[in-house]
Amino acid sequence: MARQASGDDVSELAALAREHGLTKVGERPGFGQYLRQLWSRRAFLWTMSHARSYSRNQNNYLGQLWVILSPLTLAAVYYLVFGVVLDTTRELDNFPAFLIIGIFIFLSLSAAINSGATSIINNIDLVRAISFPRAVLPISVAVSEMLTLLPAVGVMLAIVLISGEPLTWRWLLLPVALAVILVFTAGGCLMVARIVVAARDLRNLIPVGTRLLRYVSGVFFSIQAYVSGTVGTILEYQPFAVYLTLVRSCLMEEIPMTVPLWGAAVGWAVLFAVIGILVFWSAEDEYGRD
Repeated sequence: MARQASGDDVSELAALAREHGLTKVGERPGFGQYLRQLWSRRAFLWTMSHARSYSRNQNNYLGQLWVILSPLTLAAVYYLVFGVVLDTTRELDNFPAFLIIGIFIFLSLSAAINSGATSIINNIDLVRAISFPRAVLPISVAVSEMLTLLPAVGVMLAIVLISGEPLTWRWLLLPVALAVILVFTAGGCLMVARIVVAARDLRNLIPVGTRLLRYVSGVFFSIQAYVSGTVGTILEYQPFAVYLTLVRSCLMEEIPMTVPLWGAAVGWAVLFAVIGILVFWSAEDEYGRD
């Protein structure tokens, strides 16, 4: 008859397991250890991001061209509706550049948040089958959307130049602005992924929220020209509007580049990244249980 392990035996086995870096299945690691694990999986994260970005439009005949054609088509529609019919060009000398930048950057932001929200539940089989830091999944969505945006940025820059904007030193800050946006979207994806795991019905509301942001973030109109006072300040400094203005300030002479603008951009990115990873890590041992 098998001998039941005594308390001393269990303690010795637990000590031996800790000595060799073994942990209980499904146990949440310490925060520092979690960050180290996440860093050690960076190759896995990159591979997932690249594969997701590449496969995004493979089922379409034009493939990756839709990364560029989709925002260009939307820009043409918005220009007709808001630039010609409704004439929302108040206080804007170069509305085509203003509009194209707004659409390209906003679509990338909203796509990251919408996809990040379902990054865990859409990969639940992977979550249950393999042990890895689950934060890899929402962060890979943010990286994937940035990789998808980069080819479109080349087209965006060409259109901005054709529209009459001069090539200035501020263009050199565009990669920095995109890096800040990536940090923000990674934090945002971590937040919404955690929220949707806790309350799955909310995944249907997040696209509604990003759709609302499209109309209050200055994608096709200048917030300063149409909204004033406290409401105007709130709309101007909410994160989506901040990042649209930040990229525009890098590429358009008429959009001033200011210290408060960069401060708000970096502040939102750091805030979302810190809160996002903490909130996501706090439930690391719960993902895949349902």
